[in-house]
Amino acid sequence: MAIEMKVPAVGESITEVTVATWNKKEGDVVKLDEVLCELESDKATFELPAEAEGILHIVAKEGDVLPIGAVICTIEVVGAQAAAPSPAPAVVVADSPAPAPVAASPAAPAAESKVLEVKVPPVGESITEVTVSVWNKKSGDTVALDEVLCELESDKATFELPAESAGVLQIVAESGAVVPIGGILATITVGASASTVVSSASPQAVASVVAPAAAPVSAESYAAGHPSPAAAKILDEKGIAASQVAGTGVGGRITKDDAQNAQPPVAAPVASAAAVAASASDVRGSRREKMSSLRKTVARRLVAVKNETAMLTTFNEVDMKPVMDLRSKYKDKFKEKHGVGLGFMSFFTKAVCVALKEFPSVNAKIDGDEMVFHDFCDISIAVSAPKGLVVPVIRNAENLSLAGIESEVVRLAVKARDNKLSLEEMTGGTFTITNGGVFGSMMSTPIINAPQVAILGMHNIVERPVVVDGQIVIRPMMYLALSYDHRIIDGRESVSFLVRVKQLLEDPARLLLDI
Repeated sequence: MAIEMKVPAVGESITEVTVATWNKKEGDVVKLDEVLCELESDKATFELPAEAEGILHIVAKEGDVLPIGAVICTIEVVGAQAAAPSPAPAVVVADSPAPAPVAASPAAPAAESKVLEVKVPPVGESITEVTVSVWNKKSGDTVALDEVLCELESDKATFELPAESAGVLQIVAESGAVVPIGGILATITVGASASTVVSSASPQAVASVVAPAAAPVSAESYAAGHPSPAAAKILDEKGIAASQVAGTGVGGRITKDDAQNAQPPVAAPVASAAAVAASASDVRGSRREKMSSLRKTVARRLVAVKNETAMLTTFNEVDMKPVMDLRSKYKDKFKEKHGVGLGFMSFFTKAVCVALKEFPSVNAKIDGDEMVFHDFCDISIAVSAPKGLVVPVIRNAENLSLAGIESEVVRLAVKARDNKLSLEEMTGGTFTITNGGVFGSMMSTPIINAPQVAILGMHNIVERPVVVDGQIVIRPMMYLALSYDHRIIDGRESVSFLVRVKQLLEDPARLLLDI
């Protein structure tokens, strides 16, 4: 009986894969779950384990591109005795009266080792895939239990992946690969040294581990000069032909790293006076960068908000002199007592919490055909991090003092800068505050942070002439913008909310007296 091994479904957007490397040869006896070959998609490389024990018959060769569900190979199951490796034949020595049995191989300890698969762990309900950001170890390295192997990046956070066991690491998904939850990132061979793993591997595997760059390229290899799907995509974006790139993969195949390192050919200099006289400043160039998972998700969510909500923005302005006077008077004593500076964010957060209690629809969300109202204020603070915009959350901000709010702002900002924010710290907010003023923005229309229904935009403080009690005076003024979802928040509520925030900031004693 023959079992057909087919290309498994590896992701919603993946329709085909390429056979990268066969670890077994035609006619080999394979065991259940033994890795037969490596398949490569435009997002990741993964292994194909044997579904049964038997004799392998290869259908698709290295370099073949197969659609999902296509037959890769067959395994001929011929019974327990036939499927198992036959006993070693006797070696007949000349002039010997009887055949001498072959001695047992001394490499028995290698058979005691086992291979553990390192998979992408579940990191959140809404996260379906991660990107391998950077490997801290190389293939063939010996790793210890709980040692950090690599950093994984989702569309919301970056987190570390520790080793589940001590052993020898073999990387499956290289840096930059997008791997679904549960996908294989690497394997750890337990109970073997690096030399044991290499010596027990197939010739192809030994070549790739010991000297990938020096692997001889067969002129007859089908893979020679052929890019992988991921490499082909990168080369197309760069406008480079595959014939102009030297492949370092198995059989001369062009890998993703080869494509990323490839440079466009330099045009031959034109022997003319004009070309010789042209200065370097006349050269015009451009470059392409792949969007990170975080950037792609932010883009997708912002477009969805614009398309799926009835978003409007209302404006007002606030005289910041009372807050600035109070801050100037007490900032030194405040820092001496609480260990943090007294900034504007704590005043805005406190004022927003008071206003949200009075206008609960601004602190709500829409869930299907129901409105969900919150009796707490989890305030999201938009922070510009090295990898893009992140929005950590200050929990129960209505119960915090000004010092407590400032401490949380500092703590979250430092973690954002170091890319150490957890998924929990960036989910569940009920209202968002964003401050474009730190970059010099005078006015903007911020986009709602779904599933929230409103966001407050702060802007820069500019001294402007205003009329106070019939007199023209110079005041430090700030424009405020409230973007809101008109499906749940009426115009009267949005305007009244913003006016209430203005009142509290222009008379900060109200915050202390709760009036």
